[in-house]
Amino acid sequence: MEPTLPVLFLDVDGPLNPWMAKPHRRPDGYTALRMRPTGWEPPRPPLRVWLNPDHGPLLMGLGCRLVWATTWQAEANAWIAPVLGLPELPVVHWPQLHQRDPEGVHWKTRHLVDVAAGRPFAWVDDEIGRRDTAWIARHHPGAALPYRVDPATGLRPDDFAALREWAAGQTAGA
Repeated sequence: MEPTLPVLFLDVDGPLNPWMAKPHRRPDGYTALRMRPTGWEPPRPPLRVWLNPDHGPLLMGLGCRLVWATTWQAEANAWIAPVLGLPELPVVHWPQLHQRDPEGVHWKTRHLVDVAAGRPFAWVDDEIGRRDTAWIARHHPGAALPYRVDPATGLRPDDFAALREWAAGQTAGA
């Protein structure tokens, strides 16, 4: 019987698109793209997105079931996945975007724990805080890795190594 892969919930802006990098200083290895997802139609200028095509194979090699966990929602499959060479990925559908939480956790936290349904998961995002990590530890019965990425640098080689090591530990224990 093949072990079940842990889930990796993946945000776009921050981890894949280092939107906080110094203005007009595209990070090495990244391609500058102009995109028009929903909400960025004319007369609004196109959205500037920096993506590193090398990230696609690295993500595919993590040993996880990749799932978009982003406000891009299904549009990540149309705009982001092709640049990275990723297949169409499942998408977390948010019941509500950017709602305030009574305990001060990120608006994604509770829903991701619900979607994980006890399965091991990693969550890669630039907005994860201590409250999210603590809330997940109290409410998720399985292994979880809330993994914060600096939105000025995006995912780095050390991040991929840490995620790969965590995923290997989950499948080894299955």
